[in-house]
Amino acid sequence: MTMGKSLLAIIFIFICSTVAWVVLGTTVVVRTHEQDTKLKRAVGRLWGNAQRQKAPTVSYDAKNKGEDPGRHFLPLDKSDITVGLDLEHRKKGLLWYSTYRVAFSGKYRVLNSTKRRRDIIFKYSFPAKDGIYDNFMLVIDGEGIEDYEVREGVIVKKLKLGRGEAADIEISYVSRGLDEWWYVFGPEVSRVKDFALTINTDFEKIDFPEKSISPTSKEETKGGWELTWEYTNLLSGVQIGLEMPRKLNPGPFVSRVSFFAPVSLFLFFFLLFIITAVKRIDIHPMNYFFLAGAFFSFHLLMAYLVDHVSIHRAFAISSVVSIFLVISYMRLVVGPGFAFFTTGISQFVYLVLFSYAFFLEGFTGLSITVCCIVTLFIVMQLTGRVNWGEKFRS
Repeated sequence: MTMGKSLLAIIFIFICSTVAWVVLGTTVVVRTHEQDTKLKRAVGRLWGNAQRQKAPTVSYDAKNKGEDPGRHFLPLDKSDITVGLDLEHRKKGLLWYSTYRVAFSGKYRVLNSTKRRRDIIFKYSFPAKDGIYDNFMLVIDGEGIEDYEVREGVIVKKLKLGRGEAADIEISYVSRGLDEWWYVFGPEVSRVKDFALTINTDFEKIDFPEKSISPTSKEETKGGWELTWEYTNLLSGVQIGLEMPRKLNPGPFVSRVSFFAPVSLFLFFFLLFIITAVKRIDIHPMNYFFLAGAFFSFHLLMAYLVDHVSIHRAFAISSVVSIFLVISYMRLVVGPGFAFFTTGISQFVYLVLFSYAFFLEGFTGLSITVCCIVTLFIVMQLTGRVNWGEKFRS
């Protein structure tokens, strides 16, 4: 078979392999999406969902003559809040979920800033209606309150306050949540007076969701952070939020590696074709077909192995299996020397190291680019003196 026909046959094998990887990657994406839809609800029922702790509201009903009728809202005179977040990842199917425990303690001052004695309505909303709240305490002016009623996740207390009088209210609980924790001032632009919120985490990697306020100060602690938000008189339509660090999810990782596998195979085929052409080693397109199958076995095995073992162990097992297939096969085709030192090393670089780059978040693209450039350099050095016209005629 001439070099031109061999090249066309190899290209056909490459296209068929690409289709197989696209199908595999799509299958993993569908499996992951279906599992996420079902399992996230299950995790939410067992552990709790993302918590959005709303700031309490203070209001009064105008009943006197000369006042605008209806309900009027007053800003909290002071808020001093402490939150502790302890992260605990949980794995379900192909996905890891960022679950956490939250210890909340909020101290609020309610001030009757009107000119009359009022029935001030203090309304507190739990962060999630279906959540679990252990050690819940409601304390007003140092006295624990037991006669409160919860309706649809809301506690309402009436405080009789004279003009200029204030009441100190403390709320605390321990609960559980998922993915994110928020403190919400209000649905629109809200006024915040004498506000302080401190979050202590037991994890080092922190991130703030979109449309959230960054802390005014942060200090690294042993194994985590102390984040502080302090405002004297703030008008804001955005909220305070913290996103839990996420573990590498096996499903999305396998799908990304599968979709990029054709690039890996192209580099491997390209280098192998050049080396065999330069060294005049005859490798039939059928040999390339079996090599592509060995490459595909890496992704296929890993896609179903991650259901049962950790992603790193699945990656290692799949790598060993694929390399063994290639070396043991090429040993029979071209001999042990070429199989171990050329084919084996090339596969390790373009399959194992190439795929491992997807573990390096933020550096994957750069790693693949460097790999492509180094490959191009090696091929250019190997073929600088090759007469390609003569090669293709032969």
